[in-house]
Amino acid sequence: MYRLTLAFALCAAALSAQPKKIVVMNDAGLAKELQSVTADARVVVATRDTVMREISDADGFVGNITPEQVRAARKLKWVQVISAGVESVLFLSGGNDLRDSNIILTNNKIVQSPEIADHAMAMLLFLSRHLYEFYADKQREAWQPPNPFPGIELRGKTAVVIGVGGIGTAIATRANAFGMDVIGVDPEDKPLMPFLKTVVKPDQLDEVIPRADVVFISAPHTPQSHKMMGAREFSLMKQDSYFIVVSRGGLYDMNGLVKALDEKRLAGAGVDVTDPEPLPKGHPLWKFDNVIVTPHIAGRSDHDRERMIDTAKENLKRFVEGKPLINVVDKQKGY
Repeated sequence: MYRLTLAFALCAAALSAQPKKIVVMNDAGLAKELQSVTADARVVVATRDTVMREISDADGFVGNITPEQVRAARKLKWVQVISAGVESVLFLSGGNDLRDSNIILTNNKIVQSPEIADHAMAMLLFLSRHLYEFYADKQREAWQPPNPFPGIELRGKTAVVIGVGGIGTAIATRANAFGMDVIGVDPEDKPLMPFLKTVVKPDQLDEVIPRADVVFISAPHTPQSHKMMGAREFSLMKQDSYFIVVSRGGLYDMNGLVKALDEKRLAGAGVDVTDPEPLPKGHPLWKFDNVIVTPHIAGRSDHDRERMIDTAKENLKRFVEGKPLINVVDKQKGY
């Protein structure tokens, strides 16, 4: 009896000592970096052709997972999404399998804050200093100083930042550094922060939009935030204000934005994200000189990938050691 009990104990110990299997989707470089973290994990790369087989006995998955893959994963405990946004795996993937499971979801929120906030401010400065006009002059090699110069100073202006998470906080600090009064809009209670004049709930959006000289959108895309900047909200914006969006195209109504620009209510707009995306040729948004469109690259920089990989590496180390993970997503809220 003693020998039988000992045999079971040794067998259980051997099983528990098995390396955790981590599947990385289509990224051999990332898989190599993760494997270097610990010998207690076996990191394998999956392709579209092999993922269903590889995920069946995986403990962790790195990449954007589908409902079919969740259902095929018999022992999956953790999914790491490399991006900040998780709507594609929670709300837009055609199923609630991941959202309603016990699988822990982690992402890269906050990690891309510096470059996205820089991008948002660059768009505002490009518009508020009328640099688009001078860029057009440069193409013609024309030295043409306007009289009077239409550019504005940001000091004393009001910025409304919709979504005061990691990215929104970084935008708020930069806007405040330019001397702007910053109002945050967020569903969560926020601690007192010196760079924010106040924070209101989303149901108070209509109260603060008319005060804004610039509206920044840096919120996650969830069913609750979908098209939260609609045609009515654009109609409430102050004459000659600016609109900057750097999170997801699904948060604003494109027709409402085009109408506000057509009616010359807005002094300009900067969009890094659109709906539809990519923005198709012939779309009316392309025709405005005072609109800058960038192809969803606000989160790219010379340091963004290393920081995103660092999050995955830290979480892998914690996962195999049984420690709490970082950047855990509330799957019901979507952020």
